[in-house]
Amino acid sequence: MRRLLIRPGAIGDVILSLPALESARAEYTEVWAPRVTLPLIRFADRTRAIADTGLDLLGITTTRCPLLEDFDEIYSWYGTARPEFREAVAHLPFTFFPAQSLPETAPRIEVPLAKRENFAIIHPYSSSPKKNWPLENFQAVAGQLKSVAWCPNHIEDLYELACWISTARVYIGNDSGISHLAAAVGTPVIAIFISTDPRIWAPRGKHVLVLENPSVAEVLDGCSQHQILERR
Repeated sequence: MRRLLIRPGAIGDVILSLPALESARAEYTEVWAPRVTLPLIRFADRTRAIADTGLDLLGITTTRCPLLEDFDEIYSWYGTARPEFREAVAHLPFTFFPAQSLPETAPRIEVPLAKRENFAIIHPYSSSPKKNWPLENFQAVAGQLKSVAWCPNHIEDLYELACWISTARVYIGNDSGISHLAAAVGTPVIAIFISTDPRIWAPRGKHVLVLENPSVAEVLDGCSQHQILERR
């Protein structure tokens, strides 16, 4: 059985879908997803960036994508709400899933076992300014911590980033894909939600603390259990 799994979406969407994707493994499993997320898909026999497959042209400028014809089954979170796409692939063994169908199971990304060091990682970015806690608030939190590493906004390899995040005592960030990444490697996460619904989009796991529109003091209180506050 050759099965193809197609999962578009932002970094967090793909991470939240990892349990569902992995549970759909077959004798041969190929995953097509956004390029940036491919290093996180460790279980597949092969991965491809959606942009490299010609899938985006189906139903628009072409009616064929030869790569699709190599599979016995195709599970797709792509094109579910696009009638022209569904018509173009009607002759193929597609099963469609709603783009926002996310399993409750907490995703887990396996990384090499490493000792947690006594520092916090702060990632003050997200995909939208509306989701960002004020930068000066992050800076105020950082000023009260023993050791802080600031996570960059532009990242080349998410798996390498995951390995580094796994060594931190705690991660602090907005509603972003990197917050989901931190939760998936088991690092304690303080996830700050400003404009989105944490009941839907919060990182999964018992080690995740979700704070909605918090004060600096509330975030520092969340940090206190991790023994990274600067003694005054």
